[in-house]
Amino acid sequence: MTTIKGATKKSMLDNVMQQFNKTADSINLNPNIRKILSVTNNEITINFPVKMDNGEVRVFTGYRVQHNNALGPYKGGLRYHPSVDAEDTKALAMWMTWKTSLAGLPYGGAKGGIQIDPKEFSIQELERITRRFTYALGENIGPEHDIPAPDVNTNEQTMAWMADTFMSTKPSSERSRNQHVVTGKPVGSGGLEGRNRSTGYGVYLTIKLLYKSRGESLQGKKFIVQGFGNVGYWASHFLSQDGAIMIAVQDAQATIINENGIAVQALFDHSKAVNGSVKGFVGAKEMDSDLFFALPCDVLIPAALGNQITEENAYSVKADVIAEGANGPIDTEGEQILLRNGITIIPDILCNSGGVIGSYFEWLQNRNGEFWSLEEVMQKIDKKLSEAFYKVEGFVEEGEIDWRTAAYILAITRIEIAYNHRGIFP
Repeated sequence: MTTIKGATKKSMLDNVMQQFNKTADSINLNPNIRKILSVTNNEITINFPVKMDNGEVRVFTGYRVQHNNALGPYKGGLRYHPSVDAEDTKALAMWMTWKTSLAGLPYGGAKGGIQIDPKEFSIQELERITRRFTYALGENIGPEHDIPAPDVNTNEQTMAWMADTFMSTKPSSERSRNQHVVTGKPVGSGGLEGRNRSTGYGVYLTIKLLYKSRGESLQGKKFIVQGFGNVGYWASHFLSQDGAIMIAVQDAQATIINENGIAVQALFDHSKAVNGSVKGFVGAKEMDSDLFFALPCDVLIPAALGNQITEENAYSVKADVIAEGANGPIDTEGEQILLRNGITIIPDILCNSGGVIGSYFEWLQNRNGEFWSLEEVMQKIDKKLSEAFYKVEGFVEEGEIDWRTAAYILAITRIEIAYNHRGIFP
């Protein structure tokens, strides 16, 4: 059975291409635009040396894939994980193109990563790895060209190192004008108040809006979360504030359950002290990880890695709603089973878009030399994401289609319109 621990059988690129082709067929996408969007603009692979703490030199492999920039500069996260490879990075870059388009942002899609397990390195080694990779990327990134952000196993410290390294390559008179080369920075280094919680907040908000449209509140709703990192934690935090009850959590080390409810903040404090693991938390008991998706609940939030729900385990899912906190957590075969079983799926390009929406406001803040309070930022994110949600919901109801299909139609149609207006340079 495929779980957070298991190897995936189908590539994320296969999934995103199947989703794209299904949408292209349904809207009769211009065949020339279809050719353009079927491939990535640029694929950068960098092998770069870094000196370790013990004096040994190791060579690492990093990637940056730029899918499309018809709507604006490339935008997308940077992840550190052993599974990072060129194919998955291409898939994630394509998803970013759809995500930024759906959110109505002036961005295209990109993604990057380094094939490492960050837990194996000291903080000093991670800094050198990050800075060396940033330097090697050179002009392949830039505040008006390609803007990285945090992703799996990267954070605001990673972005601070990237920004400082990139800015240091510029003449002193131009350095401050390049601060928005990355987003997700610490607040004290040009970051946005609330950016760290924006992805998880978006997951919570889309769930809340879905139930609101059904005439229901979150009070008493039971939810389970796969992955208790930044996204899983903040989504759980906001859901519990509205009266929802977290009954189970799964990460790479353990699966824990408490039918009476798991205290979100207590679990976060525990995991923070033990290198991010939920294992050993006294407020819940451990259970068989293979049974996690079969737990009866109102909401399932896969917020870990891709291809976690497949045709092998989708039949066992007993949730009413799945909110995709991660990118591509459900493969296409698994999704068909879920839809046949009447489960509503809030797709990743809508559900977890709060992060890139927050990044957009950080980019604007740096660009314009402004500073917004946490309250102002959350209001902006709420408004932007709510607009996208209601557009998708309108398509769902009008066309009697599933949420992912509706979201893809909106996203790809916007890009098609841009190409129709601009044409192709001869």
